[in-house]
Amino acid sequence: MEQQKVGSFLKELRKEQNLTQEQFAEQLGVSGRSVSRWETGINMPDISLLVEIAEFYDVSISEIIDGERKSEKMNEEVKETALKLSDYTETINKTIRKRLFFLTIIAFIGMIAFVTIEALGLDTPNSIYENIAGCGLGLNFGILIVIAMYLSGILTKIKERRMTRKNARNM
Repeated sequence: MEQQKVGSFLKELRKEQNLTQEQFAEQLGVSGRSVSRWETGINMPDISLLVEIAEFYDVSISEIIDGERKSEKMNEEVKETALKLSDYTETINKTIRKRLFFLTIIAFIGMIAFVTIEALGLDTPNSIYENIAGCGLGLNFGILIVIAMYLSGILTKIKERRMTRKNARNM
């Protein structure tokens, strides 16, 4: 998929409707900046928006992805599949956001414990407070590493490898 080609096609479709980027963005509930980035090929529309864009312009999703018109109208199966993918993606994103929020709360509690113990000077050698402060600090670093791995996509790749291995074993 050529992002530049897709972007040019989206721009062409918008201009055919005599719309500005802001007007089209308002129709979709996104920012004008997002539309600009799509049209320049910097970013692509989220999969959940492809159906709306296709319906708005009366083109198929495959036409948008290919960046050119085809003679056939949008296939209902393709449309339903895209909607299901969109729902699936949203469900996964909600789950991930909940987990990251939970980890952030734990990290925040760990940081409060560490700072409080350090500020009060309770971290005398071999005391329980020193152990709690160390655990709080270690917990923070661990959670920061997990969040960084998630944001960089490393955790997704690890999960995909595990699923591939699991599927290979089951066959």
